[in-house]
Amino acid sequence: MKSGRGINIFRRSIGSRMSLFAKTNGLIIILFIPVIIFFTYSNGVSSNVINKELKASNIKQLSFLSSQIDSRVNQTMDFVVTFSRDPNVRKFNGLNIWDDRYDRMQTRYIIQEKMRLQSGVMNIWPVEFTVYSQQNKEAISNADIMVNYDEDYLKKNVTGKWTYGDGQEDAQQLPKAFHWFYSDSFGQQDTLRGSNLVVKSSFRQENIQNMLDTYKAGGQGDPIFYQEGEAPILNRSADTELTNKLVQFLDARSWENTMQEDVEIDNQRYLISAVKSLSLGWYLVDIVPLDQILGPISSSRNLFYVAMALLLVVGISSSVLLYRNVQIPIRKLIHGLQSVQRGDFSVRISSNVNNEFAFLFYRFNDMSQQIQSLIENVLNEKLRAREATLKQLQAQINPHFLYNCIGYMINMAQMKDEEAVVSMGHNLSAYYRYMTRLERPTASLNEEIQLIINYLDIQKLRNGRIHYHIDIPDEMLHQQVPRLLLQPIIENAVIHGVGKSYSSGEIRIKGVMTEGFCKLYVDDDGPGMTEEQLDLLNRTMKQPLQDDTGYGFWNTNQRLIHQFGDKSQLIFSQSDLGGFQTAIIWELPPSPIQNQHSHHEGESSHANDHR
Repeated sequence: MKSGRGINIFRRSIGSRMSLFAKTNGLIIILFIPVIIFFTYSNGVSSNVINKELKASNIKQLSFLSSQIDSRVNQTMDFVVTFSRDPNVRKFNGLNIWDDRYDRMQTRYIIQEKMRLQSGVMNIWPVEFTVYSQQNKEAISNADIMVNYDEDYLKKNVTGKWTYGDGQEDAQQLPKAFHWFYSDSFGQQDTLRGSNLVVKSSFRQENIQNMLDTYKAGGQGDPIFYQEGEAPILNRSADTELTNKLVQFLDARSWENTMQEDVEIDNQRYLISAVKSLSLGWYLVDIVPLDQILGPISSSRNLFYVAMALLLVVGISSSVLLYRNVQIPIRKLIHGLQSVQRGDFSVRISSNVNNEFAFLFYRFNDMSQQIQSLIENVLNEKLRAREATLKQLQAQINPHFLYNCIGYMINMAQMKDEEAVVSMGHNLSAYYRYMTRLERPTASLNEEIQLIINYLDIQKLRNGRIHYHIDIPDEMLHQQVPRLLLQPIIENAVIHGVGKSYSSGEIRIKGVMTEGFCKLYVDDDGPGMTEEQLDLLNRTMKQPLQDDTGYGFWNTNQRLIHQFGDKSQLIFSQSDLGGFQTAIIWELPPSPIQNQHSHHEGESSHANDHR
């Protein structure tokens, strides 16, 4: 009993709480969630820091490049201003008073040499210089091509600002260059008075490209030099398609001196940075692929997530293995113990594993088998003891029954009723002949019915109120049943049914075969039993034999179950006759062996009404 309560407590504990499998998986998930959250947060912080540093570094580099360009431009402008005050240059724009032709040529040569020297000093930023004398309508240049004086050209281009293109380049289909025209008109650089000295400085886009190439070699961006309305100046290895899309984006924006923005182009994230050149008015623009720069961080983040996913799979797999190899065997063992607790010792636990639980299952099965064998042996011993007691009681009762029958015969003989004496003697002889034949444990139902007829005829001779009716199909009469199956039932009907009432005396025996079962009903019209008594009697048949249990019914029920299986039973209920009904039900075997006996007298029991 204690072990049974322990199993129930353990079962309730298992049912009321999460299983070990659910607990393990829940713990794994709970451990993974904060790790993933903390990593995602730290990864986001790192990405933001790197992004900020990248933006700051990109702006600094662009600002430095812009300052270099402005420095080159300012050096050029300073040289032009200083150069315009050179005596030889002033002499070139003088009143055309020369000592001789050689002096004139010497002056021109000195001016050209100074311009070449300045351009050579700035070899990484080559500049073409041209001196225009409005007074003498002449021009001197260090360019490779001949330069002529053009008054209209000067008036159109002397603006005091750097310009991209001078008009002649478009007409001659030459690459554009940056130009700055300086005149000696103090305070009014955009006007000419007819005697001005004008110095033009020009540099081509290759200078910008050289600096863009140097910038690109030291970084990961793709810089351009941009001015709205003009063709951008690209570095020599620029991605033309990406640059065209960048220019479309830039044309649609309004710009300040410094700007940064994250944009998405062709499903790729880019950082666009722009710094304005104060000298030229153009923008240095750099486009940096963020996915490429932040790619290692994204890759390490994705590798971490993959690793976490693998760890989760390994954890769940370990939990599944633990569930299959530990929890399921434990549940099997619990269910087996519960079955044993309910009294089912035929339970066996199958095992397809080769571990410690296989040994437990083997020992459990061995224990169940031994307990089952022990209980069966004890039950058989009890049955044999009860049967011996029954035979002893029968040996004590039968003489009394025999004495009463002989006394009846003596009385009938004294009354000269020879027919009654002969009938009693015939029935008594047949009855005791069958009772003493114990060599076979079974007999046909027909033989049992003949015994009952002899018994009832004897009782009828002694008690004239008794009359009976038997209705059993022929095919059912050939069924083999345990010997003396009906005798306790009929005897109960005679003694406790008919014998306890002076107004009753009818006994009815009816048999049917349906749905693989044989059903034999014994009814009497005696006082019967209440519903509570019937329910108690039916429950008693399903319980172990107690000291206060009627042995005749219980023994008959056990003999039915032993021979025909668990679906066979005795059922007690109220009879339609008003008394007590006993239903004897047994299952037909799959291949019944019907023994035909030659000594059958062919006496049919259908519709026999002995009244």
